[in-house]
Amino acid sequence: MTAVASLDLATVQMWFTFAVISAAIVFFAIEHIPLEISAFGTVAVLILFFHLFPIIGPDGENLLAMTTLLAGFSSPVLFAILALLIIGDGLYQTGAIEQPARIIARLGRRGRTFAFASALIVAGLVSGFLNNTPVVVIFIPIMTAVASSIGYSLDRVMMPLSFICILGGMMTLIGSSSNLIVAALAHNAGMERIGFFDFTPLGTMLAAIGALYVIFVLPRILPKPDPRLETPETSGGRLFIMEIQLTPNHPWIGARAEAGMFVALTGMTVRMVIRDGKAMLRPFHDVALIEGDILSIAATRRVLTNLLTSRDTIIAFEAAHGTDERRSTLPVPGRASAEIAEAIVAPGSQLLGLTLDQAQRRIGPLPAAIAVQRRSRMLRRPLDTVHLEAGDVVLLLGAPRDLRVLRGSNDLVLLEWSASAVPTTHHSGRAMIIFAATIILASTGLLPIAAAAMAGALAMLMCGCLSPTQAALAIDRRIFLLLGAAFALAQSLQVSGGAQLLAHSVVETFAGYGPAVLLSALFLLTAVLTNFLSNQATAALMTPVTVAAAQEAGFAAEPFVYGLIFALNCSFATPIAYQTNLIVMGPGQYRFRDFVVGGVPLILLIWLAYTLIAPIYFGL
Repeated sequence: MTAVASLDLATVQMWFTFAVISAAIVFFAIEHIPLEISAFGTVAVLILFFHLFPIIGPDGENLLAMTTLLAGFSSPVLFAILALLIIGDGLYQTGAIEQPARIIARLGRRGRTFAFASALIVAGLVSGFLNNTPVVVIFIPIMTAVASSIGYSLDRVMMPLSFICILGGMMTLIGSSSNLIVAALAHNAGMERIGFFDFTPLGTMLAAIGALYVIFVLPRILPKPDPRLETPETSGGRLFIMEIQLTPNHPWIGARAEAGMFVALTGMTVRMVIRDGKAMLRPFHDVALIEGDILSIAATRRVLTNLLTSRDTIIAFEAAHGTDERRSTLPVPGRASAEIAEAIVAPGSQLLGLTLDQAQRRIGPLPAAIAVQRRSRMLRRPLDTVHLEAGDVVLLLGAPRDLRVLRGSNDLVLLEWSASAVPTTHHSGRAMIIFAATIILASTGLLPIAAAAMAGALAMLMCGCLSPTQAALAIDRRIFLLLGAAFALAQSLQVSGGAQLLAHSVVETFAGYGPAVLLSALFLLTAVLTNFLSNQATAALMTPVTVAAAQEAGFAAEPFVYGLIFALNCSFATPIAYQTNLIVMGPGQYRFRDFVVGGVPLILLIWLAYTLIAPIYFGL
């Protein structure tokens, strides 16, 4: 009686785990409840159930006690991801990636698809020899620059970046940590040791097939992000008007108009040149810029922000604002913490009818108004003669504390979502050194990746590459809660026997149909499991089963073990499947179901490709 009751309880525990996983997937996909709350609730339900109905181990302890289910929140993998996010933000805030980004972005001149494909292929090749996570971190700002230059939105490039790096992990033994786990466990099970490049030819074929989908299909089938979530970095190409004075030794001095325009000033349009108090309008005929000229330019906010990081613009900024006692505490871009934000001139504002300079004097010691945008028409007068109207958007530059003062203003309505930091470019060298040291320490094994990443994040903060506030904003709470919930689900599935039931059922069902069918079935099962369990857990579960199945059926183990390695790298269908998916989730503004839409076809493509290629490749 006791044995029957125990068996019944074990069955209930296993099927309850299946039910919780199914419910979690549904809630993650439909997102009627915020993702972080669903993740938190999933963990809470598991803790409560296995406290009331524990799974008792040989030593009398609860194998799914609360401390076990919560262990994912202290996982080194989690802290490695969070630290790498901070390091990536440090590279962005200092502008350290601008030069390599510009080199790749120039490929856009040969065509949008060529630039997009070239950047992704480079990322995929690098991922074959380095841990995927830092590769994605370093390529996020590069892909952002490429997207800007070729007119793609971030949602079209971030998921392809993650997927191409995962595909790159199929090419070498060190391409993914799960590859090494499988190789070690298979060797312990009696298989010959797998060499560094043993499965490279087959892995490269599969990665190439997947890359074609990622480059040409995936960007076109991804759902559009919620427009309410758009930020200034992802929204449109709205133009602001800004004036820049050419100070001595400014690099624009000597630039000559061609076909009526200054084509050398890329990314911006020179609307007017003010020389000795006289305005010259387009088209410019045989005009060369000289010292003292004031240029009225039209450019997007991104271009203006990049201008503010250059030394020559900083000098002009100091010349324009440094002598004003009311702005003596205003930070100089590139040398101190500065933010740029947008504010709208409100109807009934006391600033209506005033010029920017008059408005600046009226509102007191607040951020500097550096540019203006008028939605109804393009301004064609010097900024010091433009009178503000209701609805004008003013671009402000100042210290974060000064921008916060505007929150209570009835004259200038600060758009909170528009505030972003101006990169501190004078720290770019430090940021690159810190990043390089982190990669070297992690890739050579001198430090675990979590320890190297945390040390790198700390160094970014201590060296002033980003502020504590910026570091805090770089951490996405969804990543923290999703990864912790994924660990709890994986532990429950393994300990309750659910994972073992799935694996053995497939082996028993398909072993009699020949090696090709069994190979295909095991590949598909592993690909499904790896999207809900961690790669390491799935590798530990499936490697012994895969080797044993091949041996019992009298087949060579290599096709099955290689298939297991490739299947473990099919982590495309959920954001919790792999840490790179979590990393790009925020920048790409993806929802859970976006990964289902984009990732499931890729899994099926790789599965079908291996099912067709492997029997021919191995002579099965």
